[in-house]
Amino acid sequence: MRSVLVLAFSCGLSALAAGPGAATKPVTVEQIYGKEQATLPPKGLAWSPDGARLSYIGDQGDLLAAEGGTGISQVLIDRDRMIALNAPVSSEHDRNNRTRYHQASYMWVPDSKHVLFDSSGQLWFFDLATKTGVQVALTGAGSGDDPKFSPDGAYLSYIRDHNLYVRKLRDSNAALRLTDSQNDTLLDGEVDWVYEEELDVRSNYFWSPDSRRVAYLQMNESSVPEYPIEDWIPTHATVDRQRYPQPGDPNPIVRVGVVGANGGRTKWINLPIENGNDYIPRFGWLNGKTLWIETLARNHQKMTLYFADLSTDGVKPVLTTTDGKFLDASYDVTFFASNFLLTSWRDGHHHIYLYGFDGTNPLAAEASLVKQLTGGNWDVSQISAVNQVTRTVYYLSNEGNPRQQQIWAVGLNGEGKHQVSRFGGWHEPLFSPNTNFYADTISSATTPPVVDLCRRQTDCQTIWKAPQVDAVLTPPLELEWKAADGTTTLYGTLVLPPDRTAAASVPLIVNPYGGPGVQTVTDKWNAGQRLFDQVLVQSGFAVLHVDNRGMKGRGRDFAQAAYHDFGPVQLGDQIAALDQALRSYPQLDAKRLGWWGASWGGTFTLYAMTHSDRFRAGVAWAPVTNWEDYDSIYTERYLGLSASNADSYRDDSVLNSAANLKGRLLLVQGTGDDNVHFENSIQFIQQLIDAGIPYDLQLYPRKTHGISGPEARTHLYSRILAHFERYLMEPEGEKTP
Repeated sequence: MRSVLVLAFSCGLSALAAGPGAATKPVTVEQIYGKEQATLPPKGLAWSPDGARLSYIGDQGDLLAAEGGTGISQVLIDRDRMIALNAPVSSEHDRNNRTRYHQASYMWVPDSKHVLFDSSGQLWFFDLATKTGVQVALTGAGSGDDPKFSPDGAYLSYIRDHNLYVRKLRDSNAALRLTDSQNDTLLDGEVDWVYEEELDVRSNYFWSPDSRRVAYLQMNESSVPEYPIEDWIPTHATVDRQRYPQPGDPNPIVRVGVVGANGGRTKWINLPIENGNDYIPRFGWLNGKTLWIETLARNHQKMTLYFADLSTDGVKPVLTTTDGKFLDASYDVTFFASNFLLTSWRDGHHHIYLYGFDGTNPLAAEASLVKQLTGGNWDVSQISAVNQVTRTVYYLSNEGNPRQQQIWAVGLNGEGKHQVSRFGGWHEPLFSPNTNFYADTISSATTPPVVDLCRRQTDCQTIWKAPQVDAVLTPPLELEWKAADGTTTLYGTLVLPPDRTAAASVPLIVNPYGGPGVQTVTDKWNAGQRLFDQVLVQSGFAVLHVDNRGMKGRGRDFAQAAYHDFGPVQLGDQIAALDQALRSYPQLDAKRLGWWGASWGGTFTLYAMTHSDRFRAGVAWAPVTNWEDYDSIYTERYLGLSASNADSYRDDSVLNSAANLKGRLLLVQGTGDDNVHFENSIQFIQQLIDAGIPYDLQLYPRKTHGISGPEARTHLYSRILAHFERYLMEPEGEKTP
């Protein structure tokens, strides 16, 4: 589960604070979606395999490319051809998947002279020189077909009907099916929902470096229970039966196999894992005959890295990591030469560790720790690239400011650490294959993004810039509070109506996420939150955002506060921060408090309203109401198995406290939500009915977890605003209709 969902800087970035003579246009609910889309970074940022050009889809729909060496841009494919090659996505499910899981609509061919387009399952091979395209395959899938080229560019592979197919591009023969799945419960190379959502898996098959073989994960879901997602829009309703393991249910049975590029029998790797319980979050190739495979125990307390030799059938565990509570959800491993890098929070914070192994005989011995490359009271969020020539690791961290994400570099010897990025609060770089260049998407909490093309680390030029938001946005106040434990620092923001200072004149809306794996109080542009906060402020409300213990970005102990605790510690921190805000800003009215949130934040809304009587109104968007209704991987990581930790499941599931609901509730749900299922809202509603408690309900037919699209999102923001205006605007004691 992840969120649906501060310093201004220069260098071509457009500040949003109002200055003398600046426009004073208010933001309307109807404008939020359009302004949000306009400030999103360009889609399809990708480097050509030769590292020479950075491509992206421009604002007018053209496919553009900027030369890494000069920054000079050109149109690779014009808008009209792009429209012809990219059919509109009509399925709400496919549209959600492509956006949520970053499934690209195009990809470079290894020769850097051609591009492949994936248009609703039609794979088009486009020649950049002749500007012509030819359809090379039909996958029949709107999303998840995962096309790839072999490293030598001779083969195109993809997923079709749960099987792995390849086509030899210089051969007129039909595509060859490499695997033999005969039913919908056996996925060969295909990623299922729970792996994609909770293990951040983006692909389940990989070509060997010599282009001779393919390693793939087979997922057997025959024992995984189904959940029916119904579509009531057609005259005859339809049902999509989703395989969805809930806590204690059988997980998919997984195994890794290797098959030749021209077909043949699959060789299965014999790993010592528990079928139907344990996970394989990552795997890949060390060389043409050796695989690396990562396994994770169902309780999330043990992760093992294996090497597997295909020539001898040998399998050896080379690195085992354990934790008494739960391991951080960091599964990526970066291999190069006879070394690999990974991040771990073993010393209390996420840091980079360098390991070595015998490159000539990888199974000869366990991997050895060479050096911990970073250390300190801050977190590394990602390893971005490794330059083997200069022996430099590029990574992202919040060193110096927990709200920010900056680009850093360190030598493989642990020396020469320095910050690469020079301005801006939040950086998301994309390095070229040879790391000579990188594209850097830069923003701050008050400034929409730009994309810079950089050479030699600091020689950068802006190649794309978000349009200026044509409105005055009240800047948020950056705040630090103490958690309920009295010692831990919490970071937050408060947005106040600038013209209302009288005591108790401003109702306050608390809007946290609160759950693990997410950090929301960051120095990063978040248009939806920023603009809706402004609408609320214009209407006379103040808005408070605070990241409580149990969330990410602050190290192991901060995150593990959520272990067997999905409510008390989080609510305690929010109440502590709220009380400090009320004391510091007397214009806030402690008797007119609201709360709203989405996903875990929706659950948090219900938890707050059923465990406190301080909130007069709340909006819960897509809440989990019973943790036994959510998926196995996420829930068991934090709460353990329900059979062995029944108390936490009972006490932290708001279904069991619904009768204690205080304040007026608006419950929001997309009927097509494949993440937090409709049953959560239905079950909670039944408890409210049994307790005789009134509620408001807003359904969005077919909509998935994010309730996306201009019409639905505008309607949703209007409903939230109206709910708070109705129940919070009048001072206590005055009748609310």
